[in-house]
Amino acid sequence: MKSELKKYTVAFYNIENLFDIYDDKVTRDNDLLPTASRRWTVKRYHNKIRNLSFTIPNIGKEQTDNPPAIVGLAEVENGAVLNDLIGSKHLEDYNYKYIHYNSPDERGIDVALLYNADVFDVAYSRPYRLELLDERGVQDYTRDILLVSGLLDGLELHVIVNHWPSRRLGEDSSEYKRLMAASKVEEIITELKEKDGNAKIMVMGDFNDDPFSKSITRLVESHNLYNPMDTLFDIDRGTTVHNDNWNLFDQILITPNLFERKKEALRFYKADIFDADFLKQKRGRYEGTPFRTYAGSRYIGGFSDHFPVYVTLTKK
Repeated sequence: MKSELKKYTVAFYNIENLFDIYDDKVTRDNDLLPTASRRWTVKRYHNKIRNLSFTIPNIGKEQTDNPPAIVGLAEVENGAVLNDLIGSKHLEDYNYKYIHYNSPDERGIDVALLYNADVFDVAYSRPYRLELLDERGVQDYTRDILLVSGLLDGLELHVIVNHWPSRRLGEDSSEYKRLMAASKVEEIITELKEKDGNAKIMVMGDFNDDPFSKSITRLVESHNLYNPMDTLFDIDRGTTVHNDNWNLFDQILITPNLFERKKEALRFYKADIFDADFLKQKRGRYEGTPFRTYAGSRYIGGFSDHFPVYVTLTKK
């Protein structure tokens, strides 16, 4: 009698500024308020929640017939928006919970982890601060790196969620920040391996770098990680577009022990970009690119300026 093959989706999604409509006096959220030029109203906020809540349970569904077990998120303002997200129309019937910590990021955006509590039990979580200085030697406040450890269908898995510093001021001039972020992830992996030499680890995020960038290749080489996104990047395909060029900033890296061929083990099956047609611009110059919430300051009512990525894991 053949043993049953179970499949689970582990995903990452930069959801493009999921902010509530209220002013946070500590962070720079003034352009995402009802009174701002972008007019971030209750109606627009709820449309964004509805769009995201429709997308998330469909990521990887063709492979597993189920919503994702785990979804790393970037650009989340606070726990309140996550509560609204998991309680919304398309997600309320699933047992999603979340891990989130407020970070010192100046824009007020954080990373978070959604997980289906029916299949993933959280044992431990911790945010790691990224200590950066800008070109003037002044503290540069950015997103924390989030570690969540738990049991996926009874098997231990560690997930590290990232949103590395952007290229806003130039790719080369900001590269050192992403290299420092990569070094911090290397430290986290080292800590995990010191406690368990066979720790199964997934590193996911919007790295603001492509698979061949120095920060990613250095991280991959430091712990012999496997990057399944290497083969997905193409001149005509990626997860986000900048200056008319595709980038694959959103990636999921894994430790090689996720290829073990033994029973009762989590095993890598496939990876992909979730770029379903409903997530794409339908016409015009940007046809086929992510259907985003705003084009500059103009509201267009889409989903995000990034496509999600995902990995399918199996368990025999």
